[in-house]
Amino acid sequence: MESLVEINDTQFWKDKRVLITGHTGFKGSWLLILLNRLGANIVGLALDDYSQESLFNKIKAVQNLSFNNIYSDIRDRDNLEKIIRDFSPQIVIHLAAQPLVRASYLQPIETYEINTMGSLYILEALKEIKNKCAVIMVTTDKVYQNKEMLFGYRENDILGGYDPYSASKAAAELVISSWRSSYGEIYKNIKIASVRSGNVIGGGDYSKDRIIPDCVRAIHKNEILEIRSPSSKRPWQHVIEPLNGYLTLAQKLFENDGALCEAYNFGPQISSNKTVKELVENFIDFFPGNYSIKQCENTLHETQVLNLNIDKAYFYLGWQPVWDFQTTIKKTALWYKSVQGGGSAFDECINDIESYEIRLQQSKQK
Repeated sequence: MESLVEINDTQFWKDKRVLITGHTGFKGSWLLILLNRLGANIVGLALDDYSQESLFNKIKAVQNLSFNNIYSDIRDRDNLEKIIRDFSPQIVIHLAAQPLVRASYLQPIETYEINTMGSLYILEALKEIKNKCAVIMVTTDKVYQNKEMLFGYRENDILGGYDPYSASKAAAELVISSWRSSYGEIYKNIKIASVRSGNVIGGGDYSKDRIIPDCVRAIHKNEILEIRSPSSKRPWQHVIEPLNGYLTLAQKLFENDGALCEAYNFGPQISSNKTVKELVENFIDFFPGNYSIKQCENTLHETQVLNLNIDKAYFYLGWQPVWDFQTTIKKTALWYKSVQGGGSAFDECINDIESYEIRLQQSKQK
């Protein structure tokens, strides 16, 4: 089976030293599995604060999943610098974040410390290494100054952020751009790009205040599912889609000597921009149970319409999403259904990855 990216890319990733920050999170856990399949030499750096329900804790003991697990806070600069100096990564994928909008209202200082300053700490620590290093800094689709437009935001649109989470990620984008402008000619071995993806879903997300995990928990417990903003429209995509984009960009960044050091959107096709209510209704078609949907009181501001333009990733990287909305929902729902029925979380991830690889190859042959 060929890799997610292009033919022979397994040869590129084989034994590449890859540092993943936030590897214990939802995206990070999927990325561990993907890079392990590609034969990378992986170090994961994250906090040790995840429940037994998390995807990471469901897969970390799998015998054929190989990585070096380091529990540390990216705000611990001395330790961060030591880890990077000792490992000398060739690829860095920075996922570590405080990722929740509602939590950012309650913990704004911590959100800015982790999301904005944490990004700067990563970049500063990379000054310690001498080898070539491609760096993927993961932010969010919410970095744009949202004008509730139907049109997708492009990478050169104005940055903004109403809530602390969005603003902290937009600030991180400014930090990344400034660092690259200020030090890029001095540290020519470090090639940096930032990536902004849509609302990712998929098996193994157990976070609070996210619609799919909330839906799974409500159905499992036969409780009422409360939707904060049923009419809010989001660019829903399976978690494998942007991760494939990150890996594609990282390889091209490494091989093209920094010609692609910019920001990139990774989102779904426009047909996958659906309301929260549509998402839930489609999900329960595949994961039936006793449920009820009602709008709960919400006093916090949330964006109503958010779309991404992905032309740049297509033209510069040859990347495009291959799973439509229905496939994404079906794969997600059946993952949870299987795992709740006693199936292996790791095996279900592998099944989805292999299915994605087949669809990816089919799309390239058209």
